[in-house]
Parts: sequence; C-alpha cells; structure tokens
Amino acid sequence: MLSNMGVTLPPGTNLQLKNVAAVMVTATLPPFARPGQQLDITVSSMGNAKSLRGGTLILTPLKGADGGVYAIAQGNVLVSGAGAAAAGSSAVINHLSVGRIAGGATVEREVPMPLGQGEFVYFDLNTTDFGTMQKMVEAINLAVPGAASAADGRQVRVRAPVSPDERVAFVGRIESLELKPSQMAAKIIVNGRTGSVVMNQSVTLDNCAVAHGNLSVTVTADNLVSQPNPLASGQTAGVSNAQIDIKQESGKLLNVRGGANLADVVKALNAIGTNPQDLIAILQAMKSSGALRAELEII
Repeated sequence: MLSNMGVTLPPGTNLQLKNVAAVMVTATLPPFARPGQQLDITVSSMGNAKSLRGGTLILTPLKGADGGVYAIAQGNVLVSGAGAAAAGSSAVINHLSVGRIAGGATVEREVPMPLGQGEFVYFDLNTTDFGTMQKMVEAINLAVPGAASAADGRQVRVRAPVSPDERVAFVGRIESLELKPSQMAAKIIVNGRTGSVVMNQSVTLDNCAVAHGNLSVTVTADNLVSQPNPLASGQTAGVSNAQIDIKQESGKLLNVRGGANLADVVKALNAIGTNPQDLIAILQAMKSSGALRAELEII
C-alpha cells in the first residue's frame, strides 16, 4: 500500500483558499510491478472540504512503509456523486469527499520479487482449509506426478523447473487447473450496524420453539410555567409533567421446524415474521440453545 497525506507549507503559513483541499492519496502496488506501469489511485479528503468534484491532484509522491518513493501521482479526480446547496438546504448523492483517478500514478521504483526460491514455488489459500488443500495437492499431482506436497492447511509446496521461462509456463499450467473447493463450515455473518444477515448453504436448524414480542416505552413531557398571584410572594418557576406509557405487543409461540438445506432454513426464519434487527437477537438465542447448527460471527 502506497500513500501520501497533506500539504507541506512553510511555518506560519495560513491556507484559507476555498478551492484547495488537503487530501490523502493511496494506491496498491501489485506484484511484479515495473517502472512506468500505471496504477489506479484513491483521493480522500482529510480536512473540511465539502467536495472534490472537478478537482485536480497536483504532483504527489507515493511512499511505502519504508519511506521510499515508489510512484508519482497526479491527474483529474473523478467523483461518482453530486450535491447542491441553497438557502440552508442541501442534497447529496454518494460521497463527494472521495474520488479516484484511473491510471493516475506511475510506478517509479520496483520491488524485487523472485518467482519462488530454489527449486520450489509456493501456493497459499486465502483461508485455512485442510479439505481444499488435500484436493489441491491431488489435482496438481494428477497433472504433474509427485510435484506437490502440503505444508499445512494453507500452503502447498510445488517442485518447479529452475529456468525462468519454464517456471513461468509451469506456474501458468498450475493456475489453469480446475478445482472444486470443499464445502465451507456453517457460518452466519451478522452486521449489527446495518442489520444485514448473510448465511452460507451449510447452515441448518434443529426443531425449536420461538416466541418474540416487542416492548415499547414512551415518555411524554409537558413543560408548563407556574405563575404566582400578583400580590403573592412566590416566584415564577417551570414545571414539567411527564407521562410514561408502556406497551407490550402480543407474541405467539411458533414451532420452527428443522431445516436440512438453506431454502428450508430461510423458510423457517421467515415464518417468525420479524425484521432484521429482531432476527439478530433470535439467531443469538438459537445459537445459545443449540438449535442453530452454525458459527455466528458479528462484524
């Protein structure tokens, strides 16, 4: 990841121009990048700029974690949004403080990246999966007998030709092999901020009974003024009268049948008739009771 932030100004300088914004510029340096190659960059506002629409990024060096300059960025910022404001009212579509420049950076320095060390090349899975790793080793050994061996559940070591030309062709041959991954473990991903619930096809339910009702508490306050009589010695004071209403919606006890596949699970959960926020609480209760056969992950 390459980045640069802000604008360097002499001490005592006060920048107050309305059409200038302090931004952070980031880009991802791909493997085997060579000088002259173009990269897409993201420009994000760091200050109080309201919009980057129509802006131009001046020449900006992009530095790596070691402080070295790996690319140079500049160009016109493209913002996929619009906004307008008048008489105290405003309307905004998407984010106006973030934009991109396609091919806006040019690589100036490459990172040495040899294709494998010695006689072996290594392939890594995105996530640890021993079943998929076993299938991967079998597929490679079927194409090149005795070439692959698993190091663990994530990395496989493959014996490859030493010549660079032959090694590139060999890696391309390995990448073209078709492989069907093993079925993933049952998992439900819950986003508590947005109320999104996503589950994979391995999720199953056992028979259980669910009762869910909503409890609402409403507090109403009436602010009045207590005014004493003209000849009285009292003082004017504010009085607040609060009224509290508690409402409990009726809930039925539903028998949720166990599901053997994803369609049955969705049908059973829809029978409860709750919104996504309530469904999150029900899934957590099902997990605690042992009726939910899945890992529940909150993000």
